[in-house]
Amino acid sequence: MLTLRPDSATPLVNQIVEGLRALIETQALKHGAKLPSIRAFAASHAVSAFTVVEAYDRLVAQGLLTSRANMGFFVNRPAGGAAGTAEAAPAQPEFNTDWYLRQIFENRELAIKPGCGWLPHDWMFEEGVRRGMRQVAAGRLPLSGYGDPMGLPALRTLTAQNLATDQRIAAKPGQVLLAHGSSQALDLAVRALVKAGDVVLVDDPGYPNLMSILRFQGAVLVGVARTPDGYDMPALEALLARHRPVAFFTQPRLQSPTCSRASLPQLHQLLQLAAKHDFRLVENDIYADMDADHQPSLASLDQLQRVVYLGSYSKTISPNLRVGYMLAHPELASQLLSLKMRAGLTSSEVMERLVYGVITDGRWRKHLKSLRQRLAQAHGEVAQRLAAQGFELFNQPGEGMYLWARHPDIPDSAVIVNDAVKEGIMLGPGQLFLVEPRPTGWMRFNVAFSLDEALWDCLARLLERQRGEGLYKTGKIII
Repeated sequence: MLTLRPDSATPLVNQIVEGLRALIETQALKHGAKLPSIRAFAASHAVSAFTVVEAYDRLVAQGLLTSRANMGFFVNRPAGGAAGTAEAAPAQPEFNTDWYLRQIFENRELAIKPGCGWLPHDWMFEEGVRRGMRQVAAGRLPLSGYGDPMGLPALRTLTAQNLATDQRIAAKPGQVLLAHGSSQALDLAVRALVKAGDVVLVDDPGYPNLMSILRFQGAVLVGVARTPDGYDMPALEALLARHRPVAFFTQPRLQSPTCSRASLPQLHQLLQLAAKHDFRLVENDIYADMDADHQPSLASLDQLQRVVYLGSYSKTISPNLRVGYMLAHPELASQLLSLKMRAGLTSSEVMERLVYGVITDGRWRKHLKSLRQRLAQAHGEVAQRLAAQGFELFNQPGEGMYLWARHPDIPDSAVIVNDAVKEGIMLGPGQLFLVEPRPTGWMRFNVAFSLDEALWDCLARLLERQRGEGLYKTGKIII
């Protein structure tokens, strides 16, 4: 199939990867062709099986091969051409969010942060990031001028390809717009779809930063209640009968803060309602990589006709790597590009090249699998600890990042949140996530940051004080 040179300075893994890539791109190996098994390849080329495993894993990560259980490795069809191929861009066309942002960034050095929205550093793919940084440095990236306005072509091509394989969303690279994190992508979607006075539906409870962006735009927010099983569909239909929303910004799966997920029938029904009442759906799917089952999304069912799809690499690689992406119908993609350029010209090509290096690392998918297993274990442990202290759980998803819980003796979580900060612990007050802020006992727990014994000792002390002195009966200290 190819000739390897053990005496070459190029590592054998790289020789295999580049050799097979050339055979695939020249169609010497055609789409659907089966490759030799790992053992057969190793034997015929006199290399170790570990070397072949690493090479095949890298090619799977790059989208050039696909692995089928109990069948082997097959050539995959590249989406829109080989990764890295550039194509022409479209035509240029009190508790509130401020408080939350200050708390998050002013208190980021707190040792225990169950109220935050990211993963601990040792849960991230740090080894892959370091390798990616070395690749970027070795590539002698030009630092003068700007990058592609749409974002790095290679990363957009690979993003489209991975979404087609994993999420069944068929999109061309020209429909993928990279952004400075998912927050910028949300901001672009709001500015493209919403004008002052428009009614917009949002999850309730939901994402506070999104609500802030919408309010700044002058939108009228209407909350759609989340249930442990997704949406309250009768309530949603009643809202649609009273309002004429232009859009519904939602997280169907692993939603923040509840980690609930909508069922497939609900997704179909939601798309039917959107067509009937003529509104857009903006699907914020930033936790998709934490879903082991690859549940269908609104975008996969609609294929970007009425749905705008948002994703992020920051949640599973590093929150410091601000790289998100959005997919839309070609006409809307052109409008989003124009808004992006007005706001900040281009996104960071350096960060995008780094992310590309990370997700084409052969260990990337193994990291995601390990992360999902680790989160599932944390869910079980944290759910037990909350229940043992008397907390009521909204649901027990067993996956994703969050648990939404309340204690019957705490009518206002704001008070216990403030006291916990004094002990070096950041909690997530439920009031922050509500469309109409009001005192509530609900709190969001990030399970990855809720494994420290000091958290449970602190909660036990605060609850004991409440039971002994009634400090939290009304959300105020009783004298």
